[in-house]
Amino acid sequence: MDTKQYTTGELFKRFAPYFKKYKRTLMLDLFCAALTTVCELVLPLIMRYITNEGIRDLSALSVKTIGGLGLLYLGLRIMDCIASYYMADMGHVMGAKIETDMRRDAYSHLQKLSNTYYNNTKVGQIMGRITNDLFDVTEFAHHCPEEFFIAGVKTVLSFVILAGINFPLTLIIFLCVPIMTVVCMILNFRVRGAFRKQRNQIGELNARIEDSLLGHKVVKAFTNEEMENTKFEKDNGKFLDIKKLTYRYMAAFQTTVKMFDGIMYLLVLVAGGMFMIWGMIEPGDLVAYMLYVTTLIATIRRIIEFAEQFQRGMTGIERFLQIVDADIEIFDEPGAVELQDPKGEITFEDVSFEYPDDHNRVFSHLNLRVRAGEKVAIVGPSGGGKTTLCNLIPRFYDVSEGRITLDGEDIKHFTLKSLRRNIGIVQQDVYLFSGTVFENIAYGRPGAGREDVMEAALLAGAHEFIMGLKDGYDTYVGERGVKLSGGQKQRISIARVFLKNPPVLILDEATSALDNESEFEVAQSLSKLSEGRTTLTIAHRLSSIRNSDRILVLTEEGIVEEGNHDELIAVKGLYYHFYETANALK
Repeated sequence: MDTKQYTTGELFKRFAPYFKKYKRTLMLDLFCAALTTVCELVLPLIMRYITNEGIRDLSALSVKTIGGLGLLYLGLRIMDCIASYYMADMGHVMGAKIETDMRRDAYSHLQKLSNTYYNNTKVGQIMGRITNDLFDVTEFAHHCPEEFFIAGVKTVLSFVILAGINFPLTLIIFLCVPIMTVVCMILNFRVRGAFRKQRNQIGELNARIEDSLLGHKVVKAFTNEEMENTKFEKDNGKFLDIKKLTYRYMAAFQTTVKMFDGIMYLLVLVAGGMFMIWGMIEPGDLVAYMLYVTTLIATIRRIIEFAEQFQRGMTGIERFLQIVDADIEIFDEPGAVELQDPKGEITFEDVSFEYPDDHNRVFSHLNLRVRAGEKVAIVGPSGGGKTTLCNLIPRFYDVSEGRITLDGEDIKHFTLKSLRRNIGIVQQDVYLFSGTVFENIAYGRPGAGREDVMEAALLAGAHEFIMGLKDGYDTYVGERGVKLSGGQKQRISIARVFLKNPPVLILDEATSALDNESEFEVAQSLSKLSEGRTTLTIAHRLSSIRNSDRILVLTEEGIVEEGNHDELIAVKGLYYHFYETANALK
């Protein structure tokens, strides 16, 4: 997982475009924020007027004057309530929409990332980034512009109003603001670093939980519950330590602000009192000062309370960007065209490949031609590159050197979607989605009708056992198909490919994990599936490939033997050794 870190400026720059769709809502939200601010700043002026007039000449204050001021303040408060309601409602909705847009973009980007990314990234970390991390963005997107706008307006208006009353006292008070800002920024950076560690560790914790729960049968089989508890306790304790550090920084942050609060009140009390003794300020003005300083301090406290939310939001945005900035290694080349009705001839021309993450070279300068409709089997020792070779055809990885062609055209000249649409894959490790049997088969051709799904199941030899299930095609298969046997899951995956009906077929050890009876049934289904298609079969059980048109023996040195079963047996080479060993183990 990429751990790139971004500056605050970069995060704001990348996050700002998400407001574009909702700029009207944002502008109205900020207008409402301005109204609430004005309402709050008028009260000290009213109190200043009443106090000063009352001290000068109490008889000058009439019921009409007090009533008028009361009605003015009541009107302002009604306006304040309406504005606050809009901010709390539509402001939060805007934040939720932005969170939804960001989650959509992250998920869409994840669909484009190559196998290399997923080989090196824990699913728990990804889940944390597109769920928990983005929860904080809703509050951040709403409150960030709002809180800073309110703080700015209050600070500027308060300075202007107070400077008009008494400039020297205003200057003394406001000198505290930049000092407090610098100190708070230093502490804020530490808080953000702690939040970053916290988010990363919760991702690790999620990954640990997912790994343990998905492997619960293995845990129980080896009676390793205590070991899993110990590993979890270690990660959980590490998370606690990080949270302790976070709260320590937050405590220092809040204490610093409280200290500056006291300093500002002390300055108003002492300096303001002295100015009043010297006749430089009236009592009503001092009351106004105290109310404005209280408002200013309340604003600063709101910013401080928002600081934790701000850092959570910034950390969430940063972790979101680490997903959307992950390189898309496999993509459509410029000018890529749709692959239409391929015949299925596949050619490897001087192909070399090494994994992009660890640069482990699998094979070099490999040449191979598979004729359209030919059934080719690939055997060889583990680590020889059999699966890798087949993964290059649908471009799960791209070749390091050379090229692969389909019907004479480089596969990179076709769009990824159209290329993969014409290739069917049946793997040893069958993945069924949480849902019904029908939904899992229909995944092969979204939108397929029930009759088409049932026909595919009949061709795969799966219809009979499906009808024997409690709810037939509407039976819930459980997470990863846990409610079905290995053979049943495999036949559903074959039905899925039948429904897809691709001209090129890759069978990756599709029967190696099955018992003899299931293997026989699935082999019949696969034989039917491969009819009329270009088929590449990877197999450990050599009995399943005896009738292949051609068998390739692939090792770290490349293709070392080639021919049909009888020809390779007659040569008495590596294939003969594999075959004899397999017979001896029966």
